Parts: sequence; C-alpha cells; structure tokens
Amino acid sequence: MVGRAVQDYLKVIYKLSLSQQRCTPSQVAERMDVSPAAVTKMVKRLQELNLATYTRNQELALTPAGEKIALEMIRHHRLLEAYLMEALGYTWDQVDGEAEKLEHVISEEFEERIDAFLGYPTHDPHGDPIPTKDGYMDLVRHGTLEELEPGQEAVVRRVTDGDPAMLRYLGDLGLYPATAIEMISKEPYGGSLRVRISGTERSVGRELGSHVFVSPKEEAA
Repeated sequence: MVGRAVQDYLKVIYKLSLSQQRCTPSQVAERMDVSPAAVTKMVKRLQELNLATYTRNQELALTPAGEKIALEMIRHHRLLEAYLMEALGYTWDQVDGEAEKLEHVISEEFEERIDAFLGYPTHDPHGDPIPTKDGYMDLVRHGTLEELEPGQEAVVRRVTDGDPAMLRYLGDLGLYPATAIEMISKEPYGGSLRVRISGTERSVGRELGSHVFVSPKEEAA
C-alpha cells in the first residue's frame, strides 16, 4: 500500500501525461500548487517504489504499477462523484472536492457496491470516463464547442471540472453532458459564440467554450 500523497502525485502525473506531449516536474508543481523541491523529493520516492521514471530531458512517466494505482484512484473519484450526486443530492460543482477527500479511504467492497448501485456507469457527472475495475479507460478525444462552425450541430460529451464557479455557470447555461447544441454564429476577433442549447439561444464566451468538449451530431448518432 502507498500513502495518500503518493496516490495524489500518481494521479496528477497520469492526467498530465494524457493532456500534454510530455509531463515535467514543473507542470506537476504548478498543478498541485507545491514547491519544485517537494516535487523533486516525491519523484525520487516514486522512482524508489518503481512507480515512475524520470529521464534526462526532465520527462516524467508512470510505470505499469504506477499507472494501475493512478487509474484506481481515478475510478474511486469518479464513481464517488456519481454517487454523491445520485444518492446524496450533491450538485455537480460540489462533488469534486468531496470525492477528493474520500477516494483514498473507501474499500474495494464499497467501490463495488457503489458501482452496482449506480448501474455500472461509464462516465462521471462531468462526462469523464470511469476506468473499469481491470484498469481500462476510454480515451476518446473530442473537440471543443469553440471549434464548431456556424450551422454545425453537436452533443456535449464532457466539461472541465476543476472550477466549481465555472460548473455552476455551465449549469445555468444548460451545458451538461448529452445536451444537444448548435453553433449559430461566431463573432469575429475573439468575440462571443451564439449557441442554441436544447432549443434556446445563448451567448457563450470563447474561453468558456474551450472547456466544453463535444462530438458532431452525426458522430453522436
């Protein structure tokens, strides 16, 4: 067994490795809001445990053992998010912080009971894929709402979940996963987007649109 700090680092390194071409200690320090010295110390610890590798060009990568632990933590976290919403009435902007506290302490039996209670979900409330018990995770990449062209119809697949205030605003707009949308127009020079969301026209800022991931309607069918 490894401690909470090790689990947190492994999860962050795994997620950064998916979103970046390379994962570096400075990126980990920024994401976790810790000092470079703290990351250096932990990287040495991860190497000693054979959970991560660190190359001469300052690239971090997880070993198969490290990736297994990271995916287990992600599975716990996303199942807990879904459970907190469905069973306990939390809103989607509240579940991330609570799941972060609980993901390290639930037993495998509790995880299995949550999974069964929820009907074996494949995605969390924000649309992120939930790893399977054997460590598989669907890594389909989607474009952003901002990238849609006028007249193009799409379906929301997932949203960035790190900012509770942004999630509340997305909820006010109705931009939840599985929602049908249509790009009506795009103002020039970085202006706002005019989007039809479930039949209602709304104005969406381009920055916000970059946090909403969609698939064209023909792909979603």
